[in-house]
Amino acid sequence: MPFQLFETFKIKGKMQNGYISTRRNPQKTESEQLQRQAAPDLSKKLIIYRTHFRTFSCQEDCKIITETASKLERSGFYWGPLGVEDAHRMLHEAPLGSFLIRDSRQKDVFFTLSYHAKSGPVSIRIDYKHQKFSLAGNERSFPTLFALLEHYISSPKKSLSVPYRRWKPTLQELCRKRVIELCGGGSRVLELPLTHVVQDLLLEFPYKL
Repeated sequence: MPFQLFETFKIKGKMQNGYISTRRNPQKTESEQLQRQAAPDLSKKLIIYRTHFRTFSCQEDCKIITETASKLERSGFYWGPLGVEDAHRMLHEAPLGSFLIRDSRQKDVFFTLSYHAKSGPVSIRIDYKHQKFSLAGNERSFPTLFALLEHYISSPKKSLSVPYRRWKPTLQELCRKRVIELCGGGSRVLELPLTHVVQDLLLEFPYKL
């Protein structure tokens, strides 16, 4: 049986009758204004609608992409249906190496990476094949989209440096990032002498991003 993914806009989405739905909390920021140009106004009503995401023939693929989308919502650098022109205009004013993730306009691609390169802002699709993520035209693949980003941030070329965020990180988010950096990654969080509540908080976004 095929699996169809439905898009969410906020972290606290809930499953209803097999679909993912959520309410959106409008914000008066420039980034939110840009998003409203490309998406319907969801500020006053609950809505469920189809995205560009293709139908899945494998439950594991559906699970991976759903979890990736959920973690992207927590990342701060996921801009949803932001268009390429707006993404490049924003990144043009940002420091070299700044990057963001947005929805791809291609029906067979989930996400696109946009970043500020030396030659100017560029966008490259993120391919998903055989339950792995890779940049278009690059054979190297990664188990998660975030592992891909961490690799290119730490690579000698330094193509990526800092996420272009929709909001200023909270103190809680900054502390989580620092703990993940110090313990060497999310895989070691369960080894730390922490309460389950704190461990769950760290595992919500266990990446050095």
